[in-house]
This record gives sequence, C-alpha cells and structure tokens, in this order.
Amino acid sequence: MLLNCDLGESYGSWTMGLDDEVMPHIDQANIACGFHGGDPLTMRNTLTLAATHGVSIGAHPAYPDLVGFGRRSMTLTSDELIAALHYQVAALDGMAASAGLTVDYVKPHGALYNDMMSKAEVRAAVMEALAAYHRPLPLMLQATPEAHTHRNEAAVLGLEVLLEAFADRCYDDDGKLLSRRLPGAVHSRDKMLAQVAQLQNQGSVTTISGHTLPLAADTLCVHGDNPEGVQAIREIRALVGGK
Repeated sequence: MLLNCDLGESYGSWTMGLDDEVMPHIDQANIACGFHGGDPLTMRNTLTLAATHGVSIGAHPAYPDLVGFGRRSMTLTSDELIAALHYQVAALDGMAASAGLTVDYVKPHGALYNDMMSKAEVRAAVMEALAAYHRPLPLMLQATPEAHTHRNEAAVLGLEVLLEAFADRCYDDDGKLLSRRLPGAVHSRDKMLAQVAQLQNQGSVTTISGHTLPLAADTLCVHGDNPEGVQAIREIRALVGGK
C-alpha cells in the first residue's frame, strides 16, 4: 500500500503539521488548495518539498470554510460545488505546472469528504467535476464494502478511483469510520500498527464489535500533525515497505 498524508495546510503566520518531517516517508501528498487551509506561498513550498522527495501530488479541496478548517458541512448546489472544485484544483494544478510538476489525483477534505461518502448527490457532483476537468483526474475516496458500486459510478464518467483506508481510525460494522465523539474511535499506537499489518497482509480490518471486514485499499491515510504522528508514520512505513 501507498501512504498518503494531508499537507500544506498552514496559512499565513499559522502553522499546521510537520510537513518537512513527514514528506520523506510518504508516497502521496494531499495539498490544501486555499479553501480550508493553505495559501499561495505554502502551496508553492509544499509542491517543492514533494518534488524533492519524489512524492506524488494530489489536490486536497474543501468546502469554502477557512474559519472552520473545512470541517463543517455546507449546502452547495451541484453547480456551486463543481465550480469550487475546479477553482481549487486548477489553482494547485497551475502552480504545479509552473514548477514543472503534475497533479496526479484529487482527495476532498474534511466535511466534503464525509459528505461525498454519505450522500450520493455530493459524490456525483465531485465525480462530475473531476471528469469534466480539462484532464480528468483520479478521485481518492474511502474503501468501504460499497467500493464496487463507487468504482462503477466513476467508470460511467470515465473516471479512475483510488481507495484509501485509515491507519489510526476504528471502523464500525458497515465499514464507516467510528465517530470521533465515541470512545475507541482513534486507535492506540499498538492497535494502529496491528490494523496496518492486517490491512497489508489480509486485506481486512477488525471492526469495533470484533467482526472481520474485508477492505481492498490502494493507499493508507496517515497523519503528521505532531511528533508522535511522525514517529507513527516511520513505523507504518517500515511495516508496508517502500521508499
């Protein structure tokens, strides 16, 4: 499995994440596009950092919610959402092209990601936006038991998908991430590493109730917001190999 991480989310004098420490250990960088975090200089610097370490570049667009860090669900029309996605992806894509780089995929952020997974109309708008971009880009979305359906939805539009699992999050029996408001939603270090090993070796996770849930993931989401997270990424890298 590849490792992906949300990066480039600093804004002005506000610093988010340990991008310099994370980038050497990952395969895919999901770079914020200015709507929830990130600014032009941060975007440019993160692109340069990704290029230095040979990391694939992904656009990480969000709802227009800078104050809420993109974590609040918003009601946008399909046309509004498509336009917002094109605006953000084009910004990163243009900056990447100016540096001789290429954006390889798109992963929505925060509430937009969650809405995409739970609401068919939001997912349809996201897929339509990427399929209608001047060069269609693969969409990264959560690996769930409905992955076959999501692949078929994308295929109708000629769109590729990348399925991701989560290293440190607990799953419910339906394949959804357990709400952070519930106990046990975020794994301890040992449980996280055990889940990564299970995904790598068996293609499954153990749910909150102890059931084995098959998940075919192309990429694994990791987090480098603090020193403990960076150390966890190093340990996960050692488990999955590569780099």
